[in-house]
Amino acid sequence: MKDFQPKSAVDASSSPDVERRPVWFESAGSRLFAIDKGLGLPLLFFHGGLADHRASLFHVGRLAVAHRVVMPDLRGSGRSVHAGDLSWDLLADDAGALLDHLEIEGAVVGGVSAGSAVALRFALRHPRRALGLLLKSPVYPGGDRQLTEAQWAAFRTMEAVGRRAVEEGIEVLCPLYERLPEAIREAALEMMRGFDPASVAATTRFLASGAQPFATVSELSAIEVPALLVPGTDPEHPAEVCALYAAHLRRATIVDPASADLLGRIEAFFQQQSPLPSETPRD
Repeated sequence: MKDFQPKSAVDASSSPDVERRPVWFESAGSRLFAIDKGLGLPLLFFHGGLADHRASLFHVGRLAVAHRVVMPDLRGSGRSVHAGDLSWDLLADDAGALLDHLEIEGAVVGGVSAGSAVALRFALRHPRRALGLLLKSPVYPGGDRQLTEAQWAAFRTMEAVGRRAVEEGIEVLCPLYERLPEAIREAALEMMRGFDPASVAATTRFLASGAQPFATVSELSAIEVPALLVPGTDPEHPAEVCALYAAHLRRATIVDPASADLLGRIEAFFQQQSPLPSETPRD
């Protein structure tokens, strides 16, 4: 479920001229890391498995030209070292702690691959703080449905390599990145070499558990904010998952991932959202 590969024009630029502000914050007894970039309506965006905030830059970094983009290293990824158990609730609550630290009342929340599950869990768990959803290549159909064999195979492969990383070192992950385009392979490998092996083992163990961010897809009908859905294009990210979400989310729009105007659609989606009033209480 690696997410470092850009798939469209929106991914091609990480707006290098916009300052990246490093953020360290506390959540549930851990010190976690994020990047805060740009100004304006905030987007809180989550990377997928075996990645960190640098993968998020490929997907949404360009939006920081006109918006504020906050990209955490999820607990157990990148600089957010964590070797213990993980859950979708814990990851969602980490996101809430990050918004608290930055004094952001509400944000559009999004993610790619497994990161889209964190965004959904956040919207379900902290509904007053989610202004909208941006879900790219989602993975999970809900606890009342089965993951595909291709998804299970990917999770098992990641878990096996994650276990080996603790004993043999982080370089055992290298083969997982071999299929990336040459233009970004070295950047992905550089990212990977900074990973903490015990954190990788914890993350891959959690993903291989098959835990779902919601028990049944019908729960998504409780989400009232607009949602922009970008289907996956490979067996690990079945396009059918987006169709399933669209059937239950009240205000969902599906965008062709090959659209030349994908960035324009995402920009328009942002412009339609409005920040929460400062007096709105948190849930």
